[in-house]
Amino acid sequence: MTISTLLVANRGEIACRIFRTCRALGIATVAVYSDADAGALHVREADTAVRLPGDAPADTYLRGDLIVAAALAAGADAVHPGYGFLSENAGFAQAVQDAGLVWVGPPVKAIELMASKTRAKELMAAADVPLLAPVDPATATTEDLPLLLKAAAGGGGRGMRIVRDLGDLPGELTAARAEARSAFGDDEVFAEPYVERGRHVEVQVMADDRGTVWALGTRDCSLQRRHQKVIEEAPAPGLDDALRTRLHDAAVAAAQAVGYRGAGTVEFLVSAEGRPYFLEMNTRLQVEHPVTEAVFGLDLVALQLRVAEGEPLPADGPPAPHGHAVEARLYAEDPARDWQPQTGALLAFDVPDEPGLRLDTGYTGGDTVGVHYDPMLAKAIAHAPTRAEAVRLLTRALERARIHGPVTNRELLVRSLRHPDFTAARLDTGFYDRHLAALTEAGRTADEPARRLAATAAALAQAVNRPATGPARFGAWRNVPSAPQTRSYRAEPDGTPYEIAYRTLRGALLPETGERVVSARPDRVTLETGGLTRHFALAVHGEKVYVDTATGSYAFTALPRFTDPAERTEPGSLLAPMPGTVVRLADGLAPGAAVEAGQPLIWLEAMKMEHRILAPASGTLTALHAAPGLQVEVGALLAVVTEPDNTEPGQAEPDNTEPGQSEPGQAEPATTASEENA
Repeated sequence: MTISTLLVANRGEIACRIFRTCRALGIATVAVYSDADAGALHVREADTAVRLPGDAPADTYLRGDLIVAAALAAGADAVHPGYGFLSENAGFAQAVQDAGLVWVGPPVKAIELMASKTRAKELMAAADVPLLAPVDPATATTEDLPLLLKAAAGGGGRGMRIVRDLGDLPGELTAARAEARSAFGDDEVFAEPYVERGRHVEVQVMADDRGTVWALGTRDCSLQRRHQKVIEEAPAPGLDDALRTRLHDAAVAAAQAVGYRGAGTVEFLVSAEGRPYFLEMNTRLQVEHPVTEAVFGLDLVALQLRVAEGEPLPADGPPAPHGHAVEARLYAEDPARDWQPQTGALLAFDVPDEPGLRLDTGYTGGDTVGVHYDPMLAKAIAHAPTRAEAVRLLTRALERARIHGPVTNRELLVRSLRHPDFTAARLDTGFYDRHLAALTEAGRTADEPARRLAATAAALAQAVNRPATGPARFGAWRNVPSAPQTRSYRAEPDGTPYEIAYRTLRGALLPETGERVVSARPDRVTLETGGLTRHFALAVHGEKVYVDTATGSYAFTALPRFTDPAERTEPGSLLAPMPGTVVRLADGLAPGAAVEAGQPLIWLEAMKMEHRILAPASGTLTALHAAPGLQVEVGALLAVVTEPDNTEPGQAEPDNTEPGQSEPGQAEPATTASEENA
């Protein structure tokens, strides 16, 4: 059968990516969308779109019955599930076929066999695929530690926990089951040994219904946060030929064991000693598939469609691989604040378009990043003859990108790609556990002179845009044209203050720090300092000023700004660090309850992740404003913990607080919430 109209049962970047192939093949496209996605890019790019009423995934993108009805109503003859949502749901795959539609995915039986990681491991053991021995949590001992808890029906790192202390096992099991139930509707969790310093290496497979299975090389996906991949590359570096062959053979055996058809990925954990262990088989297209496409010169979505139409894979086998490809996932999140997801208007979003670069995204400038879905903005991919060249190309593309709006992980990606361990291909899944603090803090320290220079450019651009023609107030400062003019800023996202002074002499701007102003316009400033000429592009959105340079980008808030919510609340206040929904409270939590410092009190769900709100100090819960099901905005007061007053009557407690420190017991948004591994 020839597919003429395809519905993509997904959203965002993957829907846009599938539509791109459909346009190249002459296939008409149908999008589905929630109310939150009514103006989304994937809706704008589709030929036809069908509304799924509601915002939450459970009411929209996880409603297989509504999606099948949408496909029939739109006249589609095939459905592609993308990744996530219903992509590995055997019931949905069967419903699509029962409706007379073509399912662009593997056989229902293959999905069922691989849907549960516990059953999949039993099947792989029978096929002689190397495995880690499972551990029964009920009988686990200290000899079994560390353990990795995983959701049997899971994916994307949700429902996953590392347990290093046997006393933590019951609580982590409860949390993993709750998260698995919320994400997948199945709370089955299993345990296996956690391999320290292991690498995440996977093999892309493609199979047709004639029994042909291709193993399309390896990918390394070891750089992860919260067990979710951040940087991926193909081929996986540093593997000897014997190990590559073993991985390829095991992946083919896994696919053949379940009668696989279409695109899939067999994932392995490779120990520091070079021993591979089967993790799982993803019966769908992977987020990181573009690096394999770049290396093999293939369109995996086109091959999926061809196989779904009943065509065989080319008899002469896959093309020979060439070069190296690296992919970075750009997220709206703040790595320095426990990877907290960020929301808001994406005011500008431009990534360089150069030979060897590719951008897969579901956003354009002007779109809004909401609270309902994963915070990934885009995937940036670079392909070059060598690994070093591909890494260099990707790093510079990210560095030169214009991204105005929510805080992103862009700077962390740049510093990660330049880290000595990454450049030397010393890769393992603990990379960010070891290096995150240094990558975030050292980056800011090393960036300080450049950031101050960017603040200077911002002040000069605003001086040109709004010149002082008489005594005037800017923020909290009184400016007189004949005296030094001052503009004050707070750098985002860490809040570092900058005070920039300059003079105006016969129409020329003279920074007090001595830079020579080559030119200054409201949108562009050129400064000469230390014998070097530097260019700064500027954009102002309300009180925010964005400064883009050839080596980095900076965001500032012109002062005075709105008072921080933390400054309007009493000590011990627990504030919502992001918009979200309260999903549960600690057992017995009520006003008057005694709590311990660091104790999880409230669980907040945002962007499909659970976040724990921790007690900032030991004391008494004196107020509780949170309840399950309550939707809150960032900065909302959730609870108050009051520390005991240990001073004697009439005795004044000494004030030992250093200037700029918080008072004891004060909880700020950055420190009262810790995002769960998900």
